[in-house]
Amino acid sequence: MPIEPYRLTDLSEQPPGLRRAIHGYSTAGTWRRLAWRVAEVGFEVARSLPRDAWRGWRPGPPPLLRLEPGEDARPGARSVALYVHYAASGRVSEMVLRQVAALAAEGFAVVFVTMAAAVPEADWQAVRARAALVAQRRNFGLDFGAWRDLAPEAARRWPAAEEVLLANDSVLGPIRPLGPVLAAMRAGGAGVFGMTESIQGGPHLQSYFLLSRGEAAVADLQHFLGMMRISHSKWLVVQRGELRFARWMRGRGHRVAALFGYRRLVGAVLADPAERALLAASHPLLRGLEAMAPEERAALLAEQPLNPTHHLWAALIRCLGYPFLKTELIRRNPGRLPGVADWAALVPAEAPCPPDVIRAQLAALATQP
Repeated sequence: MPIEPYRLTDLSEQPPGLRRAIHGYSTAGTWRRLAWRVAEVGFEVARSLPRDAWRGWRPGPPPLLRLEPGEDARPGARSVALYVHYAASGRVSEMVLRQVAALAAEGFAVVFVTMAAAVPEADWQAVRARAALVAQRRNFGLDFGAWRDLAPEAARRWPAAEEVLLANDSVLGPIRPLGPVLAAMRAGGAGVFGMTESIQGGPHLQSYFLLSRGEAAVADLQHFLGMMRISHSKWLVVQRGELRFARWMRGRGHRVAALFGYRRLVGAVLADPAERALLAASHPLLRGLEAMAPEERAALLAEQPLNPTHHLWAALIRCLGYPFLKTELIRRNPGRLPGVADWAALVPAEAPCPPDVIRAQLAALATQP
């Protein structure tokens, strides 16, 4: 199957109305899971708000535990990557080291931030050999908390930076070289560019790989991170961070685009009979997809808030050349999607991170919650 060339598509406008979220295993199951999720989120937020208030009143110790220069210092760098890592064991896997090295090879001064409670010294030094700056931070506020705390330090060390990448280790790979991916993003000029667009919760860029380019976009990224209220609640961090960021940046006049736009991805799925059949088999609410007229299929999927890195993961790789696998999908497969266990068959033989490297990462994660 030929892979489409990489190209940016501007973020979608807010759809006029989303029909129903695809989260459960049947229509009745969807409503049960939705009710359970609402209760779960409500409890998490209610439990977090008093802790947030206490932290605002008494901030506690500084978030940074350790900060050391790396061996790849990059003085005067124009490109900076803030890369967030977490492992309960504190280990830094070979896959993570390859991700850091791949970003450095594309011109980034890499700021590596781990939120592990302790990191073996050998692993710390292995990262220092590949990064420009290495930090250990208290585990609070998820990735946006880490990006917020390290962004001022990065700006101080590299004041001439014209592009800043926000990245983390929540994806497996890369299974394709990052050079062409970043070249396509950089060809977009100034603005904010992500890998995948999601319309769940409104159109936004998924936040595991976000590139801000141009002096104004970098300044506004710094401003957004600086004013963001971090929380103990994961749901609130996602709402205030990932879901708000693209909308806020577009409101500031910046171009916001995804390399793998939602409608472009849906179009690729619907144009390929094999991909369409796989999607129809992935969920009871989509089983009638094949019987629909082409325009009905397009209308249905344009309104459905599917998670592109889960429900459309295989088409992302086969049709559009997506360079990653989402860790949560491969590790947990929360939607019980078919074919996920066969993920290794989609990894090219010449992948920067072959299946054995990815399996080692998954094995290391198996010991943590």
